[in-house]
Amino acid sequence: MKFAMKIRPCGLAALGTWLLLPHATAVIAQNFPSKPVRLVVGFPPGGPADYTARLLAEKLPALLGGNVIVENRTGANATIGADFVAKSPPDGHTLFFTTCGAMAISPHIGAKLPYDPQRDFTPIAQVVTAYSTLAVHPSLPAKNVKEFVALARASKGQITMASTGIGSIPHLAQELLKTSAKIDLVHVPYKGAGPLIVDAIGGQISSFVLDVTPQLPHIKAGKVRAIGIAGDKRVPLLPDVATMAEQGFKNVEAPNWYAMFGPAKLPRPLVERLNDAVRKAIAMPDIRERLISTGADPVLSSPEQLADLLARDLAKWGKLIRDNNITE
Repeated sequence: MKFAMKIRPCGLAALGTWLLLPHATAVIAQNFPSKPVRLVVGFPPGGPADYTARLLAEKLPALLGGNVIVENRTGANATIGADFVAKSPPDGHTLFFTTCGAMAISPHIGAKLPYDPQRDFTPIAQVVTAYSTLAVHPSLPAKNVKEFVALARASKGQITMASTGIGSIPHLAQELLKTSAKIDLVHVPYKGAGPLIVDAIGGQISSFVLDVTPQLPHIKAGKVRAIGIAGDKRVPLLPDVATMAEQGFKNVEAPNWYAMFGPAKLPRPLVERLNDAVRKAIAMPDIRERLISTGADPVLSSPEQLADLLARDLAKWGKLIRDNNITE
């Protein structure tokens, strides 16, 4: 007896689509870009994330074969820019350049976000790691973190420590230090690095945690004193400033990172092509030197490494925020 397998027309169509899918995505990647690529930054022009994005935008056109335009869509700690990219077509022409704070911290603080960092985005590449530094006004007699902790204990929680806002990386670095050293501090949140630096130099605040870049010229001029790095290694621009761990305070690591994401379901061939272009741009000597000059540490990552980093930081910062009841 012979058996005949019948395939309905709709089944043939589905089978044909399935067989053609890998070829179709390869063609999309091969023909990309077919129009200018928008690199959306959720922060205002002139900041460190915007600066890094624009460095990439200088090199990516030659590597991708098309124009790359940096577009600032600011507001709500990059939430507006993130939501715009999350709702964009997954064709590689709209990308998101963002920070650890916007992707791994904001989901745990304040109102519910209109997007999910893991569900609604495709990781492409981490670009840099940026480290925060604990610094004090020269009037505070602390030359290192141990001396600072001793002063904090003696003052019984009266020492002020500023950050760039509730839930920012500098703020969370403070919370890690408070837990590790078992001290209390008066947190003074600012709306940005500019006003914080002004008050720090003027002595209105005793101490602060901030990315290296905005405070570096003031450290060099002796207007503030850097005493500890909140990271797993020293910063080349401040080789004499030891990490918190080197000074006996473990688990006080609060590195910020800048990275590129695309909308969810971005085809793998496009992800690989974009990742390759980013890695080549970062490896260029002039770009690398300019990034290092800002205090950033260039990183050559795979999409999988960025996905793992995001997952780890979502868990790490979520726990810290819940344990310390941090809210806006």
